[in-house]
Amino acid sequence: MAERLSPLVPLENGTFRNIWVANLVSSFGALIQGVGAAWLMTSIADSVDMVALVQASTSLPIMLFSLLGGAIADSFNRRRVMLTAQCFMLGVSLLLMAGAFLGLISPWLLLGFTFLLGCGTALNNPSWQASVGDLVPRTQLPAAVTLNSIGFNISRSVGPAIGGIIVAVAGAAGAFALNALSYLGLLYVLFRWQPPVEAKRLPREGIGPAMLSGIRYVAMSPNLLRILLRGSIFGFTAISVMALLPVVSASQLAGGPLTYGLMLGSFGLGAVGGALLSGRLHVRFSSEAVVRIAFVSFALAAFVTGVGTSVWLTSPALMLAGASWVLALSLFNVSVQLSSPRWVVGRALSLYQTATFGGMALGSWIWGLAAESYGLAIAFGGASLLMLAGALLGLRIPLPPRTMLDLDPLNRWQEPHLELELQPRSGPILIQITYKIRPENLTAFMAAMDARRRIRRRDGARHWTLLRDLGQPNLWTESYQTPTWTEYVRHNLRMTKADAEIGEQVRALHEGPEPPAVQRFVERPTNWFEMAGTPKSTIDHI
Repeated sequence: MAERLSPLVPLENGTFRNIWVANLVSSFGALIQGVGAAWLMTSIADSVDMVALVQASTSLPIMLFSLLGGAIADSFNRRRVMLTAQCFMLGVSLLLMAGAFLGLISPWLLLGFTFLLGCGTALNNPSWQASVGDLVPRTQLPAAVTLNSIGFNISRSVGPAIGGIIVAVAGAAGAFALNALSYLGLLYVLFRWQPPVEAKRLPREGIGPAMLSGIRYVAMSPNLLRILLRGSIFGFTAISVMALLPVVSASQLAGGPLTYGLMLGSFGLGAVGGALLSGRLHVRFSSEAVVRIAFVSFALAAFVTGVGTSVWLTSPALMLAGASWVLALSLFNVSVQLSSPRWVVGRALSLYQTATFGGMALGSWIWGLAAESYGLAIAFGGASLLMLAGALLGLRIPLPPRTMLDLDPLNRWQEPHLELELQPRSGPILIQITYKIRPENLTAFMAAMDARRRIRRRDGARHWTLLRDLGQPNLWTESYQTPTWTEYVRHNLRMTKADAEIGEQVRALHEGPEPPAVQRFVERPTNWFEMAGTPKSTIDHI
């Protein structure tokens, strides 16, 4: 209970603390850069939708390339991936700074640079977020994710105001220069971090198959699908405030870059408050209740932002929006991590980011067009109504309850001895498991096998079927395939301790003293000539 109430517990971990502080500094730089880019666009472009596209150009690559970043995070050394991403973003920031100093930045060139920075973020974020679960115990994961939100929003509460001052004094080029400097501390910490390297039992999964297996895992996980749907709706509606805030500051509030920075600071200050309160809210309310509160509160804040003409009215509304923002997004992030085993957590997080930032990218464009055509009040009013609809959607599609599933590897499966020598790439492999089921246990057996089917397919099995013997109706055969023997081994090693409950249910329904018999076959065409022996099935037991 105490760990839930205090998001500061993970700071006791030295490595996490160092990376967190370095990320805090880098977040300051990124937000200062964002202020410079948004304000530079207001001075070089004539339309509101071009200003909104600055936010969209940052979110779009996260939508497009996060899955690739997630597959890389799950397949390669995450520290090296983060170093590569940070070096890439440093290089882009230096080019952006040089272009701004020389006066060479056009609206589309500015969008191109911000798009490239978004690509670096798409590569970096899945590795960093997946690494959090490697650095802290699973019980501290919600606190660590909340702490990341606190760090980002501390920088959000102060960074934009500083960014506004820097843009007012030194121009956008000065903001871009500070962002480039902010990468150095994080690069230093990552160079010094030496995480333990685990021995790989199997060869690395290819990037293409890894992406497909990540999509398959999420598609076969109802809880994850609910989180992604709600996250995309929240991103689509809530981004209206961030995308249109430069216009609100300049036109409705009649301010300059300093006013814009102060409004972003109000949003960030509210987010810090929301993060600090999140532990208490999660103890008192369910996940769905917290998300509904966030939707409704953000709807109110967006409406007030759209009609307010005073800094003293708009600033408190943005504080409420910031608190709602961090409550919803941090809860979505934690829910994804708690619902995903370590082998696929990077891809699950990347697909969550794809859904959420895809909603943000589309929303930035839609709300920009709406503001251009109908005015700010109509655009914010429409976003508010959709936010209320998102809260009501929870009545039909609620978030999963906060349960601490044991998703550690089961590590019970042993590779069987084979009479026929196989190569790792030999295949396809056909597996058949035969059960004896009494008639009175059929209902329970079918329910358990339905869950078994989802788990098998989620973890990589193909062509799963359940067969009943016509001559002996009490015999049931589960059949599925894997492309190669390596993928068969990988499939079994993905079994988690939570998944084992279904297997135990199935075995408990099996009749007789002998366990269910497993037959494994390798497929061979009729013109294939065996060089080492006669192909045959191997029989083992689970």
